[in-house]
Amino acid sequence: MYYEYFGLNYPPFKITPDTRLFYSGGNRGLVLEALVYAIKSGEGIVKVVGEVGSGKTMLCRMLEEKLPPSIEIVYIANPHLPPEMILHAIALEMHLSITPQCNRLQVMHTLHTRLLEKQLHNQQVIVFIEEAQGMPLETLEEIRLLSNLETTRCKLLQIVLFGQPELDVQLGTVHMRQLKERITHSFYLEPLTRNDIQDYLHFRLHAVGYRGSPIFYSKAIRLLTQVSKGLIRRINILADKALLAAFANEVYIVHPKHIRLAARDSGFPYPRFSKSVGFSVVMVIALLLGFLFSPYRETLWSNFIQHRPNNTLPISPKIASSPQLPSITTYPLLQQRIQMTEQWLAKVNQQYYSIQVMQTAANKTEDLAKFLRLPEIQPLLEELYIYRVSRKEQVVWEIAYSEFSDIDNALAAMTTLPKILQRNKPFLRKIIHLHNDFSTL
Repeated sequence: MYYEYFGLNYPPFKITPDTRLFYSGGNRGLVLEALVYAIKSGEGIVKVVGEVGSGKTMLCRMLEEKLPPSIEIVYIANPHLPPEMILHAIALEMHLSITPQCNRLQVMHTLHTRLLEKQLHNQQVIVFIEEAQGMPLETLEEIRLLSNLETTRCKLLQIVLFGQPELDVQLGTVHMRQLKERITHSFYLEPLTRNDIQDYLHFRLHAVGYRGSPIFYSKAIRLLTQVSKGLIRRINILADKALLAAFANEVYIVHPKHIRLAARDSGFPYPRFSKSVGFSVVMVIALLLGFLFSPYRETLWSNFIQHRPNNTLPISPKIASSPQLPSITTYPLLQQRIQMTEQWLAKVNQQYYSIQVMQTAANKTEDLAKFLRLPEIQPLLEELYIYRVSRKEQVVWEIAYSEFSDIDNALAAMTTLPKILQRNKPFLRKIIHLHNDFSTL
């Protein structure tokens, strides 16, 4: 739904493992290489532990792609097998000639014969067992006995256990001491850190074709880290729903509110905004804004608002308390640009995009006129479009830059804007929305 809106070729945050989107950060790449080495060395049982949704299945799929054709992979997806059935399951996966009536000894003999044949041809067999923490203790013991199949030179069968932390609890019991001793390599998938998550989001979006500036606002990433607990499956769920929420809001930046919506929809607990903290924050903001918009403040940049139109903008007195807005007739350049904006909006393709580069209080007309005369702005002047709008009963000036037929060109142009505009965090808007906002003076 939102893929075309953000310029994506295919879903960036699918829950099902897609090896094209394997993220090697957060030590995942290092663990993968270590697993390949451990398997190729052909010694003992290997264990991979991680929380639910930490990326174990993706790692398993990546191993299948990384290992050479000489290694046959047997995949056991159902761990809830009784001990007498685990041998049958492995034999069936290897396409051995057995029947349900074959007893354990017959299956073991057939399996052993095939493994010896493989070894003679310099081939290996490896068994991947997912969700191993759910495997009965008796079946785990049968796994240990399978690891006894060997020649004088090497193991005939290798086993990799993928499980949740409960697997370590099981292996810590007295009955599992012998199996634990057979484990020669153990790996733990740590949750992703905030920096990892920021990198992960960028990597995934870039992998599916996105070429613009960062979509996820830094505060949104911070909240995403808290809610997801660094677990990749949760990150994917939240990121997918947050992008959908941003699309529904017709914005191109994911904010904390979109993460909260995603968390609520997914049933994940998320930090609530304390009323006492909220009151303190509002008071601080009010004091800062009082200073920033003071008549004694000379710098134009103090009047810039970096929030998006959908947010509360405490930037000018309410219309009712200040009915007389400054006249533009004494500012010919500003007046000329407003007239050009009217003409532009009347003829431009409404489905095109523009870049909103500035928003400031309507009573700052003089500062706005000075802004248009700045040397850095002069090269862009012919493509700057200025209009007044009402936002939550407050009048503001907004400035848009140029027109673009597609998102890619618009995002590319955004990266080339002068620093004086970059600091205001410009963002894309569809021109049809500018047209709807526009009010003739």
